[in-house]
This record gives sequence, C-alpha cells and structure tokens, in this order.
Amino acid sequence: MLARLALPDERGYDRRRAALVEALRTKGIVDERVLDAVHRVPRHLFVWDSQRHLAYHDVALPIGHGQTISQPFTVAVQTALLDLAPGDRVLEIGTGSGYQAAVLAELGARVYSVERHADLLAPTEALLQTLGYRIKTKAGDGSLGWPEYAPFDAIVVTAGAVGIPDALRRQLVTPISGVRRGGRLVIPVGDASGQTMRRLVRTGADTFDDEAYGDFRFVPFVQG
Repeated sequence: MLARLALPDERGYDRRRAALVEALRTKGIVDERVLDAVHRVPRHLFVWDSQRHLAYHDVALPIGHGQTISQPFTVAVQTALLDLAPGDRVLEIGTGSGYQAAVLAELGARVYSVERHADLLAPTEALLQTLGYRIKTKAGDGSLGWPEYAPFDAIVVTAGAVGIPDALRRQLVTPISGVRRGGRLVIPVGDASGQTMRRLVRTGADTFDDEAYGDFRFVPFVQG
C-alpha cells in the first residue's frame, strides 16, 4: 500500500467504496489484490465535483476533452488481465483522470503513462502528486509507446483501437526461461460500435499468444 495523503473528505466515502468492491466481486472480479487496490483509491477525487455522488457507481463518467474515467468494472478487468507483480514496469496509454494509473500504483507497479491531451494531463499530474503517487507521465501519441523506458512487463490501453500498434508489441519484455515472464498487452480492439478486450502475451522474439476476454465500449484510440 502506498503512503499517500489522507484527505479530510475521504472518510465519508469509505462505505461507498467498500460497496463498490463488493459489487465488483459479485460481477466476477476474483483477484483480491485488484479489489484491495480499488478499495484504496479515492475515485471521488478523480471525477468532477458535480459528479462525486456518482463516483462509486459502476459507471463511466465524463472528464472533458471527449474522454471518460472508465467504469470501475472495466478498470478491474484490465488490471487483473495484466497479472502484475510488485515492481513490474507498466505503460498506460491514456492517462485520462489518472484513476487507472493510481490503481496500478497501488499494486506496487512502476507506472509510466502517456496522454494525448496535454490540457487534460496537467491537472491529473497535480492530483497524482498530491495523493503521493509517483507516476511518470507525458503528453504524446500513445500508439508510439514510450521507447525511452521500454521494455515493459505490461502495457494497458484505455481507449478502443482499430488494431494493435506494432510499437506496443515491440515494447513488451521478451521472456527468458526461468528468469522472467513475457510482457502482457491488454487492449480493447474494434470499431465505434464496440470492442473486444484482447490480451497479448509475448512468448518469444516474434511470437505472441492472443486471447479475447469479452466485449466493452471505450472512447476511440486516436493514433498519429
């Protein structure tokens, strides 16, 4: 658990946060580490003040610039699929409000996050810093990944893509037998009508396992 700032208005939301965790468990989230991370992150601080009464409902909410803070169930699914270990290097594409990044950090990951909208990123960086999350961020084209810090143990994309960018595949760690696992990429792939959650696991220099994990709906992943 991170030693983050305890804000005075957080305690009133604890019961709602616990209820959200139970709802996620009922919907099939079984990874207790992920559920514990969701319970520790004050989601009401990552949404607009006018929408705080909805912060612990299992819904996506607008955050400006045509973007949303993802539904908690979606955050939990993507996080569980990453199968993180403490100390793993994780690249997030689509910082948004910073909520997903905070959940990853609560799992002990070293988080790097890229956001296309610089105006959206500035207040998110300030919030993450206030809460004590040490997350490295930048504004840029997420389809390019972040080569300077590659390879990554895991990459998560929080927007719907029409395909899987080759740059992200290449920035996953290559497995070494008995030493380290191959990198995992979790990305929703599809069109404007909806996407299928995919997980690619690197199995060799040029080989990947590819599995599908249900249908979701995300804002578009803008590339280029």
